[in-house]
Amino acid sequence: MKLLAATALAVTMATTAMADDDDFVRVQSASDVGATMDALEAAVGSAGATVFARVDHAAGAASVDMELADAQLLIFGNPKLGTPAMQDDPLAGLVLPLRVLVYEDGEGKVWLAYQEPEEMFDDMDIVDDAPYLAMMAGALSKLTAAAAGN
Repeated sequence: MKLLAATALAVTMATTAMADDDDFVRVQSASDVGATMDALEAAVGSAGATVFARVDHAAGAASVDMELADAQLLIFGNPKLGTPAMQDDPLAGLVLPLRVLVYEDGEGKVWLAYQEPEEMFDDMDIVDDAPYLAMMAGALSKLTAAAAGN
């Protein structure tokens, strides 16, 4: 257990991620949104997780004649991690499966962003040291680093 938490922490610290006061982690990518999302989707598949949806927010905006900077959301998960969370509190289904947003900011930089798992479940009956939280955090860190090219 301690080894798993230490490994997750090391992976998180090794990436170029920035955690903000708003409990989101952002990882800068050197590629555009589409290529970064393709890399993320490939990394998720290689890790054995299931991709449930890829949402193109900019295309949605364009479909109603509105403009939005390039932004895509990947929804994915692994029942081995998500099921224990939902066993601890069924409301975990409100924030699962996991989600990563890839977007272009106002300066033209591309970012991958996700909410820290401990924060996602903060208002639920899930203890902060639940083993799946460290596993989710480690997976998100590893997958976003791979997609960003880090």
